[in-house]
Amino acid sequence: MARSLGVREKARAVAQTEKVKIMASILVIDDDASIAETLDLYLTEEGYSVRTALTGTDGLNKYVQEPSDVVILDIRLPDVDGFAVLEDLKEENENVKVIMITAFHDMETTINAMKGGAFDYIHKPVNVDELDLAIKKALKSLEMEKKIDGLLMEPSRSFRVGDIIGTGNEMREIFKTIGTVSQSRTTVLIHGESGTGKELIAKVIHNNTSPNEPFIAVNCSAIVETLLESELFGHEKGSFTGAVARKLGKFELARFGSVFLDEISEMSVNLQAKLLRVLQEMEFERVGGKDRVK
Repeated sequence: MARSLGVREKARAVAQTEKVKIMASILVIDDDASIAETLDLYLTEEGYSVRTALTGTDGLNKYVQEPSDVVILDIRLPDVDGFAVLEDLKEENENVKVIMITAFHDMETTINAMKGGAFDYIHKPVNVDELDLAIKKALKSLEMEKKIDGLLMEPSRSFRVGDIIGTGNEMREIFKTIGTVSQSRTTVLIHGESGTGKELIAKVIHNNTSPNEPFIAVNCSAIVETLLESELFGHEKGSFTGAVARKLGKFELARFGSVFLDEISEMSVNLQAKLLRVLQEMEFERVGGKDRVK
């Protein structure tokens, strides 16, 4: 019994050692000491290796001395503008994942942050669930980038990402593109001949952005025009003959997941215009309804 216990204890020790080896590192740069301390405590409890800095200069110095996987960066700092810190971090390591936080909610600041190369942008007061999700996405993006870098180092070897197996420089470029678009939630156009695996590509992107959310595929050419609008946007009770109850459409059912629209060229011009509004405004109305669904 004692011998068996010793083996288990050794196994636990090895597991703990492995955990330390794979522990992700996070650098928090925020001039508010209470916020920095709170994030330090929370993220440490979540299993991350955390360092903090109260100025942009100190944060940059700490990153240069020991790069972190993820940087949580406040935009307004006492000594230097947060955008300047972001620029310096990206010059030091173009692949660093920077999550910017700020108490200011203006659109221009958000756009500038994303243009500057920020991975994500979160408003104060920080919602820990939102932050936790952003960190996990950032780390998953890093993991994919490392896999792709490894593939590029072995040009003759076949490789697999998700359900896709391939070889050659063309496939490596496709996987690099998948890694890039998976870093943020955005609309993606996948084009190719029938049977080339567009839906497989869509699933890989989905699994790297929101794996726990629904993935819904719609073949636009397989649904008659009169029903396609209802399938996508849903309808209200009594909106047409046979509409005996409210029905939720694919966009509403997917919520924070992904909708893959195959053969969108088969849509009518009128329906394509409605789809464009969804892509631009992220809102729509059910057939026969007046309320906007976001």
